[in-house]
Amino acid sequence: MNNQSPIVQQFTCDPVGRWTDADLLGELIGVQESVQQYKGSLQPFFADGPKLQPHKKCVVARELVKRWLCEELMSNTVFAQPSSVTDYLKIHFAGREYESFVVLFLDAHNRLILIEELFRGTLTQTSVYPREIVKAAMNHNAAAVMFSHNHPSGVPEPSRADEHLTQTLKVALALVDVRVLDHLIIAGANSLSLAERGLL
Repeated sequence: MNNQSPIVQQFTCDPVGRWTDADLLGELIGVQESVQQYKGSLQPFFADGPKLQPHKKCVVARELVKRWLCEELMSNTVFAQPSSVTDYLKIHFAGREYESFVVLFLDAHNRLILIEELFRGTLTQTSVYPREIVKAAMNHNAAAVMFSHNHPSGVPEPSRADEHLTQTLKVALALVDVRVLDHLIIAGANSLSLAERGLL
């Protein structure tokens, strides 16, 4: 474990961002087309799954897909479409050559409040501070959380340290009545749920 200060990165599902959904759509399909088609939601553009054609501005398309998945998570419970959570996280972690630790803060109905990357580490490890996670959960008035981190190695198997950390965080958050629903490990296109493994 490395000893670096926690960092915070609010993801684009936070409605306050430098680029609006309409701005990104304008970059991808043209401003005029965007003004005509965008009515305040990305749902119509992805109603039956992403329909974006390959485009030179793939970063814009990737960002739009992340925002669409965030809309899904904010409007439904995380269990209504569990694949939306892993899809979002796979897109977020894609290409990362270092480990980072993400927390999904949920309300009492298991709907997404916010996603934050709280800690960033090295190729093989990340220092995670339970106090910072408890503080963030209280700040966001979360009733539940889900954790996720990536394995740049491409192997999603949890280490003993991953299992121990999950139990430590579960105990710490229980003291402030915040439930831990899952800890997802993302390794490229593969993912693993500690809850499904019975390790929660």
